[in-house]
Parts: sequence; C-alpha cells; structure tokens
Amino acid sequence: MSSVQPANSQPVSSLTTTGVTAKKETEDAQDRFLKLLVTQMKNQDPLKPLDNAEVTSQLAQISTVTGIDKLNTTLQLLSSDYEDSQSIEATGMIGHDAFVPGKSIQLDKDAAIAGIELAQPVDQLKVTILDSSGIAIRNIDLGAKPTGISTIGWDGMTDSGAKAAIGDYTFEVSAKQGGNDIKVNTLSLGSVSSVSHGEQGTLLDMGKLGLVSLSDVKQVF
Repeated sequence: MSSVQPANSQPVSSLTTTGVTAKKETEDAQDRFLKLLVTQMKNQDPLKPLDNAEVTSQLAQISTVTGIDKLNTTLQLLSSDYEDSQSIEATGMIGHDAFVPGKSIQLDKDAAIAGIELAQPVDQLKVTILDSSGIAIRNIDLGAKPTGISTIGWDGMTDSGAKAAIGDYTFEVSAKQGGNDIKVNTLSLGSVSSVSHGEQGTLLDMGKLGLVSLSDVKQVF
C-alpha cells in the first residue's frame, strides 16, 4: 500500500493573516499620505496656496495605489486558493499510474508499457527498445497512429527471439506522415506514491521517475 504524504497546503489562518496584514499596510499608507497633505495645507504660504489641480492629482495617485494594493492582495489570495486546490486534487492520484514525459520503460514479468503523444496522425510509427548499454534489442512497427496519446506495449521479447530480463529499459520512437518526419513526445508510465507542495508548485513522487510536476501529467489510469 502506498504511503500518503499530505500536501503542505497553506492554512486558512495563514491566508487570513496575509489578507489582514496587506489591508493594514494599505490603510497605513493612506493615513501617512493624508497626514502629509493636511500638514502641507496648514503650513502653506497664504500668498501661494496649494493648487487645486495638484491636490486632486495627489488624491488620484493615492487612490490608484490603494486600488493596486487591493488588487494584488486579491490575486495573492486567489493564487493561494488555486495552489491548495491543486494539491488536494493531486492527492487523489496517489496509488494510480500516470503517463509523464520520459523515455524509460520497465519490463515487469511478461509486459512493459509506455506511451507516445502526437500532435497529428501518422501513417508510420516505429519503436526501438534499448538495453542499459544503449543497444537496440527490439524493433516494433506499430503502423498508423492517431492524434493524441497512444499506449505502447512490449511483450519482453527481443528481435533474436530470446526473453529479455526483467528490469529497466529505454525506448526511442520515430514517426512519419507521407514520408515526412513527425515529432513524437515519448511518455513513461509510473505510479504516484505521494504528493508534496513547494516553491515549484505541486510535485508527484513517482518512484524511479523521480519528482514530477503535476502540470506534466498527461494521463492517469
């Protein structure tokens, strides 16, 4: 059974404190400005009073700054809420398999599974399985494939007819459409064991595949 590592989501009390602090800073800035304006008016030269346009301009400036501060505070709260919801959503993936960018493929018993992602359909797609030394041991012709994500299966047999040892391998893919080379994104299959949240956002621990960003997950099983 996979162990659950709770996401380090930001507590509600912390979010509230952030909002209150930002509000207080905005109010303090307003108070300082108004005190400065009143002081200027008290000490103005009667023969050269403050220009109405200048006072209006200053009031408009403090109003603009206040609006920007409030907008920034709102965006910070929305960002925190979004990150928290991502972490909560990601915990539901624990124990599930997922396709993420990669070139590794693991042979377990009699089967190995990987994936590909195509931006357009192709009429010819070939997969090459390589051992730990980078030597090709199996070539598979998969023919035509549609746009999107497709699963690649390997029965563990080599081109020589021998059974490959259980373990980790890599694979390469080439695709053509009408004789032209087409870019293929290779996908590795791994199991999500835990979820964490840090400066880089929500991360999934996928064992041998390492830590993977939630945004890199292509498909969940």
